[in-house]
Amino acid sequence: MEEGVLAEILQGPLRSLFSSTQLISDVSGSGNNWAVGHHTYGLVYREQIVDQVRKAAEHCDCLQCFFLIHSMGGGTGSGLGTFVLKLLEDEFPEVCRIVTSVYPTAEDDVITSPYNSVLAMKELTEHADCVLPVDNQSLVDIVGKIQHMSNTGKLGCAIKKNCTIISGQGGVVKVEKPFDAMNNIVANLLLNITSSARFEGSLNMDLNEIAMNLVPFPRLHYLVSSLTPLYTLADVNIPPRRLDQMFSDAFSKEHQLIRADPKHNLYLACALMLRGNVQLSDLRRNIERLRPTLPFVPWNQEGWKTSLCSVPPVCHTHSLLALANNTCVKSTFFELRERFVKLYRRKAHLHHYLAVDGMELAEFNEALSSISALIEEYTHLESPLMPNAPRLTIAT
Repeated sequence: MEEGVLAEILQGPLRSLFSSTQLISDVSGSGNNWAVGHHTYGLVYREQIVDQVRKAAEHCDCLQCFFLIHSMGGGTGSGLGTFVLKLLEDEFPEVCRIVTSVYPTAEDDVITSPYNSVLAMKELTEHADCVLPVDNQSLVDIVGKIQHMSNTGKLGCAIKKNCTIISGQGGVVKVEKPFDAMNNIVANLLLNITSSARFEGSLNMDLNEIAMNLVPFPRLHYLVSSLTPLYTLADVNIPPRRLDQMFSDAFSKEHQLIRADPKHNLYLACALMLRGNVQLSDLRRNIERLRPTLPFVPWNQEGWKTSLCSVPPVCHTHSLLALANNTCVKSTFFELRERFVKLYRRKAHLHHYLAVDGMELAEFNEALSSISALIEEYTHLESPLMPNAPRLTIAT
């Protein structure tokens, strides 16, 4: 909502991607306060937001999905972001809503980020069709790994520095800013997830098919994403990483955009989105190879969704995005809840929130109950007999 930030975009190299009439701003941001973003800015700009979204939607030949891209730790991304999410559900109930949420780390410089994140989580759980959580620390780790490999070791000389997942190659930015590399990883996630809508392929996947196939229960719609390859080799004499290795990498923790351990938890479903010259037989063979190593829920052993797009990303021969609905996300939510409770137990910083019109203490309790229930639902799935699973009865 900061005027200065948006003005910088309109004067920057990406200005042609944005229409100034579609940008909404205030003088300042939300001051790291979810209540200001959600209740104050949300109410003030509601009609303007609806009007602008409607105008954009009218230009679509086939409106398939809304992407909401926001961060959780601050006030505007968490507060106004989730207000917009609810607005989209009210105005376009039939259109799929996919959210990319950047989660803060424990070393975050925003003291109130646990409040903002847990308050936002309640809205994400209730109003999103799919959420792709992205962990700031995972982005830092991936950037560090690529830079280390580029600058040191025998393999370093073989990596094309402009053809890594953290590179802005193909863009128009000449001077890299802080966080550009991290943002480029998220951009690559979005480029891969929309590739079927933009390019030809032998096995297309519509965006609304993601939720349909990967979300067996409405609240459990948080998907673990992983990307591979992270870089391209420059030396033509070095064979590209074997296709089988790419599939293995997609299920390793080093390529995930969230810190978690899927292999020691349960998979509910998984999507593999391939780009480049990959045959259906390669895809099936690798699924069969990996299947014994991946613990799936017993009632959905065949829970694989696949797509093949014939156009690879810039600088690559092929790439793979894996989206997994896995109970491992509960560890991230558990850590977040612990940080929330530490502050909330002392009622620290609450007065900043309660001073905002429309904000009530009950919202904190509801948000805490919501994230606790979500953790409990994932935990129940891991119990052998799923004690709360509804029984089918035959009508007579």
